[in-house]
Amino acid sequence: MRVVIQRVLEASVVVDEKVVGSIKNGLLVLLGIEDADTQDDINWLSGKIVGLRLFDDPDGVMNVSVKDIGGDILLVSQFTLMASTKKGNRPSYIKASKPPVAVPLYEQMITTLSNELGKAVQTGIFGADMKVSLINNGPVTITIDSKIKE
Repeated sequence: MRVVIQRVLEASVVVDEKVVGSIKNGLLVLLGIEDADTQDDINWLSGKIVGLRLFDDPDGVMNVSVKDIGGDILLVSQFTLMASTKKGNRPSYIKASKPPVAVPLYEQMITTLSNELGKAVQTGIFGADMKVSLINNGPVTITIDSKIKE
């Protein structure tokens, strides 16, 4: 699994001109899933996402997590995060899981993140043509791959 995490003042997802998920202060998390991903990847990533100290403490130092501030998470599936650009100029998405594998893992990530955060996670709609809007706070953007664990 790969994620791009953005600290946001607000973020929303629109599908067919309707807002399907939105948050204020928190994290926008874009999620890419591959066939080799398991519940272990979900558990590890979820703990990282909720525990990352990306928000300012009273001294202005990034030392506080989204959970600590009572912030929100907006999770959006994004198969293009699994792109390979090794050959040529057209990205290959062969590593991205197809819906029969990806949907259950995406739903498990929603449940696990919600449990870790202690409240419901907002989402987009898997496989939909989504319009994602955000105000990145910082900007702060972090990428994590559960297979590399850097």
